[in-house]
Amino acid sequence: MSDELDVIIVDDDPSICEVLSGIIKKFYTWGNVISFTDVDEAISYCLSLEVGVGIFVIDVFLGGKSGFCFLDSIKDKFPAAHEDSVVITGSASDDIVNMCISSDVNYLLEKPIRPYALQLAVRAIVTKYLTFARRLLRDPAFAANVTKF
Repeated sequence: MSDELDVIIVDDDPSICEVLSGIIKKFYTWGNVISFTDVDEAISYCLSLEVGVGIFVIDVFLGGKSGFCFLDSIKDKFPAAHEDSVVITGSASDDIVNMCISSDVNYLLEKPIRPYALQLAVRAIVTKYLTFARRLLRDPAFAANVTKF
């Protein structure tokens, strides 16, 4: 079992992947930062992982597929994929905002990405897992209940 919380970036533009990776690597210490320009390769990678927990930074449009299709493709392995995602887009239209809302995606950023906005969104997702981990460590009864599942 992995003890890291990796960030997986999926964008069909290699330069965007590079910029996003660079921004995240400057502050992210809880796992690896991995980027993909091929959505099918990203899906295969995610489905091959032992643990189904991660943070996703995904573009809305990925060539012939959408970021939402990517999330749907991995949701059996990553049940919290939608809520653990930061969706990025060139233009946050009402349709894209509505897709985020209906998909339980809470973080939507427009390009060009402001580094502080990306950092805050990623850290908000990390905080959920750190809070849960602290509770497991501090509350033996809660930890015992969790291990029953």
